[in-house]
Amino acid sequence: MGHVQSSEARAAPQAHRLKIGFVLARSFTLSAFALFVDTLRLASDQLDRSGRILADWQVLGSTRHLVTSSCGVQVAPTSDFVDPRQFDYIAVVGGLLTVEQPVDHETIRFLKLTASKGVPLLGLCTGSFVLAEAGLMKGHEACVSWLHFHEFRERFPDHDVRPDRLFNLERKRGSCAGGSSAADLAAALVRRHISRDAERNALEVLQIEKARSQFDIQTRQPLCEHFNDSRVAAALITMEQHLEGGITIDGLAASVGLSRRQLERLFTEKARMSPALAFRRLRLDRARQILLTSKKPIIEVALDVGFVNTSHFTKEFRRTYGTTPAEIRNSAANREAPGELLFTRCVPSKSSS
Repeated sequence: MGHVQSSEARAAPQAHRLKIGFVLARSFTLSAFALFVDTLRLASDQLDRSGRILADWQVLGSTRHLVTSSCGVQVAPTSDFVDPRQFDYIAVVGGLLTVEQPVDHETIRFLKLTASKGVPLLGLCTGSFVLAEAGLMKGHEACVSWLHFHEFRERFPDHDVRPDRLFNLERKRGSCAGGSSAADLAAALVRRHISRDAERNALEVLQIEKARSQFDIQTRQPLCEHFNDSRVAAALITMEQHLEGGITIDGLAASVGLSRRQLERLFTEKARMSPALAFRRLRLDRARQILLTSKKPIIEVALDVGFVNTSHFTKEFRRTYGTTPAEIRNSAANREAPGELLFTRCVPSKSSS
């Protein structure tokens, strides 16, 4: 390679290397793939020399045809489907959820074979959707972006899913929210299978100050940015997972390790509202999004966000927005961008405190 290798690097060829096989879905997310594989590349060798000393990887495919990412950049598979036991992990890189068949039937058969051989599977970005569709996430907790949480739950209602954490890594399954969390998941694998020094080398070259753990919370608008407290952010995201009901304020407090009184004090201090009011605001935010982006009957929208009848729903909606659900749906001139959530601007009114 034209340079003097460290004793660790010289010994590595005789040692087991971390080997990852990638499966790219149609319209896959380029950043998730690039950050994951670059973390491996930089951990594999000293500084930025890119030797495949401590790690190796292949892009697997049923054909050698180029796979087009969501941004249009194409990547060619480097290997046919081989015995998955040649790899420590098989990582599925997902992308746009609007693609009807993100992978072909031969790929599904390969992923099922991988699971049957006991090789761990990773879902990067929306790769967890691909694995769940193949029946390979049942009994495992999927980590998805908050942006895709509701769609995952609608498609796979009997699956465990959480939109608050950056990634989840179990013995046989792993998943990440996408974006920069792909580097965090890759760094965790490097630390587990290679060394902390290799992890540190990769992150320093990538200009990442430190790897975040699977217990760190996703950075998202509007919840986390506006409330500088991880317990408030976690509680709000848990609320979003239970908009239709099923969790009490006591249960919410317990989920973040607080008593109900402690949670109420924390919300009053950080969010300037009670947990109950925050919960109601989130429900109404979600209802507003559904009204603006779907044709669901108003009673169904009300039930989706935990209201038992349209009269109570309409009363609360009018008190918050100054208009009724029917009016906001019918008046295109009054529509705001669906992604602009109430927490970006809400201050509790006197009537709702």
